[in-house]
Amino acid sequence: MSSEDHKPSLNFIEQFIEEDLKSGKHDKIQTRFPPEPNGYLHIGHAKAIVVNFEMAKKYNGNCNLRFDDTNPEKEKVDYVDGIKADVKWLGYKWGETLYTSDYFGQLFDWAVQLIKDGKAYVDDQTAEEMSANRGTPSEPSKPSPYRNRPVEENLRLFTEMKEGKHAEGSKVLRAKVDLTSPNMLMRDPALYRIKNNAHHRTGTEWHVYPMYDFAHGQSDSIEHVTHSLCTLEFENHRPLYEWFIKELDIYPSRQIEFARLNLSYTITSKRKLLKLVEDGHVTGWDDPRMPTLIAMRRRGFPPKAIVSFAQKVGVAKRNNIIDVALLEFSIREELNKTANRVFGVLNPVKLIIENYPEGKVDMMKAVNNPEDETAGTRDMPFSRELYIDRSDFMENPPSPKKFFRLGPDREVRLKYGYIIKCTGYEKDTDGNITLIKAEYFPDTRSGQDTSGKKVKGTLSWVSAKEAVDAEIRLYDRLFLEENPANSENITDSLNPDSLSIVKGAKIEPSVANLKMGETVQFERQGYFTIDKESSESNLVFNRTITLRDSWAKSQKK
Repeated sequence: MSSEDHKPSLNFIEQFIEEDLKSGKHDKIQTRFPPEPNGYLHIGHAKAIVVNFEMAKKYNGNCNLRFDDTNPEKEKVDYVDGIKADVKWLGYKWGETLYTSDYFGQLFDWAVQLIKDGKAYVDDQTAEEMSANRGTPSEPSKPSPYRNRPVEENLRLFTEMKEGKHAEGSKVLRAKVDLTSPNMLMRDPALYRIKNNAHHRTGTEWHVYPMYDFAHGQSDSIEHVTHSLCTLEFENHRPLYEWFIKELDIYPSRQIEFARLNLSYTITSKRKLLKLVEDGHVTGWDDPRMPTLIAMRRRGFPPKAIVSFAQKVGVAKRNNIIDVALLEFSIREELNKTANRVFGVLNPVKLIIENYPEGKVDMMKAVNNPEDETAGTRDMPFSRELYIDRSDFMENPPSPKKFFRLGPDREVRLKYGYIIKCTGYEKDTDGNITLIKAEYFPDTRSGQDTSGKKVKGTLSWVSAKEAVDAEIRLYDRLFLEENPANSENITDSLNPDSLSIVKGAKIEPSVANLKMGETVQFERQGYFTIDKESSESNLVFNRTITLRDSWAKSQKK
């Protein structure tokens, strides 16, 4: 069998690229990621980032980061800085940071060229009039009464628009393309509109700003982008993209569309996400339940997992909904390899080992990460008074033969410690267990056990005196419906249990050394990350993800 038989199959983008390289059309690949700095990036943007940067990396090319900053009233420097941080967080590097505003002069000159060539005109119609004359895909648009304005008049008016001599909404510059095209975007699209807002980079220098379709393709051309990779909603824009290239006789960038990332139980519409923020359903754009990258970073999602997820999804030509369980699998897969283990007791009840010497504190060797030998070990204090999780004790288990945790006269091993036997317990007037009593077997210490005893249950624990108090924020999916975008009102499908806060959890003392953003696994509980609101006096953990897919299990009940 030849080596060709083992060669992985190419996706359709790779096929286009390899054809262009083989034909000699290009000798180097140039891609770009061109976000508008009007908000925070979300998981859908992550796929676009991965596709563009990874294609460039595979073919030893470059990928630009270019900000599509043509809408001054909605754009902020904070968003620019946030986008840069997100791309870096995902592990990608770019050269010089580029902006569409760098090209405003060249774009204006190209618009003037179209006017001189009789391919663009200034239209005085109102937005309502243009809409009324728009027609339908099967009915031609009515020509603007200004469509045949003389070239000199168009040049004068366009210059006056640039100088701020006309009010916003009073005029637009339109391309003269095809009023009969079934593609509505080809029916004399707007190229420039008047905006008197100050721009975050150019200040008040400009009073006209290019529309997306005019700025985007030409910016690609200026940068000699060989393959302009974008999502399917821009497929209908491609004929106009190519029309500008032809009419302006500029570098022929090639636009290729792929399916956008639609994730189950997730909203990625900026407008709808903004409503969640403004209406107080979440605490902000970085609320750990949000699908923004800044929120995922706060929650503790590893960037390698997000990149791995995007690569598993791959590129396709048809939109579909990707199961969020694939993202969760990628997160667990990465954290299982990288996160150190600690003991955390979320719902503590005190356990007293009555035959253990009072005042004695022993140190037990605990493995930091069984998946990583280089992670080493740590010392955990063990004493007479411990905390275990309340769920690990049951007075009368419904299926005694299947219950392997602690109960009256039952024996379990305290992990890294000793085997103990329950000798009694106390309850309050409401029937809640308030104290568990036990005895330990000195010859059963982990690693030194000479007893021959066998037990099926192993419990996590923390020493009562040395335990660190913590607040635990348990996050779950924000929406109950698989496709919340289909809801008339997305708030109707919000999960009322997407956040619950646990006070008074007891965590082993080693976590006091963790820094903001560090993630650990609470053994038998899940993965947890130190939150930005954490302090020495108030340790706060976000649950990044459970150990298993408890959601799928709960939906089957």
